[in-house]
Amino acid sequence: QQEGLFEYVASALLQRTATTRSMMAVLVFLPFFCSMVITNDVSLITFVPFAILALHTIGHEELLIRVIVLQTTAANLGSMAAPVGNPQSLFLYEKFHLSAGGYFRLMLPFVLASLVCLAAAALLVKNETIQVEFSARETIKHPKKLCLFCGLFALSLLGVFRALPYPWALGAVVIALLLWDRPLFARIDYGLLLTFLCFFVFAGNMGNIGAVREFLNSLLERSAMLTSLLASQVISNVPAAVLLSGFTQDGQGLLVGTNLGGLGTLIASLASLISFRYYLRLEGAKPLRYLGVFTGLNLAGLAVLTSLALCLSLW
Repeated sequence: QQEGLFEYVASALLQRTATTRSMMAVLVFLPFFCSMVITNDVSLITFVPFAILALHTIGHEELLIRVIVLQTTAANLGSMAAPVGNPQSLFLYEKFHLSAGGYFRLMLPFVLASLVCLAAAALLVKNETIQVEFSARETIKHPKKLCLFCGLFALSLLGVFRALPYPWALGAVVIALLLWDRPLFARIDYGLLLTFLCFFVFAGNMGNIGAVREFLNSLLERSAMLTSLLASQVISNVPAAVLLSGFTQDGQGLLVGTNLGGLGTLIASLASLISFRYYLRLEGAKPLRYLGVFTGLNLAGLAVLTSLALCLSLW
């Protein structure tokens, strides 16, 4: 992001679009596919402001709510395609020692179904001829440094997929950044890391309360997937994954439930709040209308994917 890679790719793709439908497809599928490797949060931080700029450029501000909501949904759905896409997937993948092949086989049907649904939703717009041109041309700021970051990212992926001991990958990243880009350490979200630590402390304390333990055990015995999906609507999917993982061995059920559970309420996935905050900063923002569109679209998607889980006997 620092080197301008995502903006460069997005602007190059968008300037090749000639209709509102092709523009919608680009704006929606960029966060869908990018979230698979750079997480749903980073995808939204990158592409929501870009979409706002693009729509203002072509004078189609009436599409703002629809585009931002679809981008948010796309990022939350695309991120479940790989363990590195979101925090709960990475946590559950490691805690239950899932294999990479097993992970991809489990989540692939939901990713493909999401792709079809998002395509249908993105194309339900009046098709008009447009011309997208930006005043400043996006460029890669430091190509050599970008190559370094790509190499470090590859090492990180090797660590995630257990092809390389993760302390080695961590050490390589830290040493390389100390040598070539020390200021990046100041941009790390240490508060988020502390939040995750607090999730673990909270989950451990809840597990020591007998009544809570018995209640959660009874729910998870019936359906880990459905329990984690419903819990995500109230406490968000990351803390739901951390909390419930101490009460069941059904890692696959938790994985599906917390990923599908990112749909639904605004707090079901904390990444959704990123987009909402961007929208609220806009002049003339209509938060109630945004929440109505967001909730309607998410509940529809949740119904489709939950039905698919039922058909696959994952309840």
